[in-house]
Amino acid sequence: MSSFRPLHDRVVLRRISPTEKTAGGIIIPDTAQEKPVEAVVVAVGPGARDDRGEIVPLEVRAGDHVLFGKWSGTEVRIAGEDLLIAKESDLFGIVGSTR
Repeated sequence: MSSFRPLHDRVVLRRISPTEKTAGGIIIPDTAQEKPVEAVVVAVGPGARDDRGEIVPLEVRAGDHVLFGKWSGTEVRIAGEDLLIAKESDLFGIVGSTR
């Protein structure tokens, strides 16, 4: 992942996989599972430019757990790992922030 750096206000996300069993112990096949909408931020771009041309840094940082829209971003494969690239505006918020 070190060979890829997102541009502008984009973030690279690694989806957090949901549990594959129900509370009753029933195993859910991959085809029946919905894609998770929670992820860990892997990398962030420097930020978007405002009206004056100054860079506005992003609110999220690498390591943050975030929620995002079900259809947000673009799925990519980088260094053999399935990741998602999205704009910061596609993120709903940071989960469990201690900042």
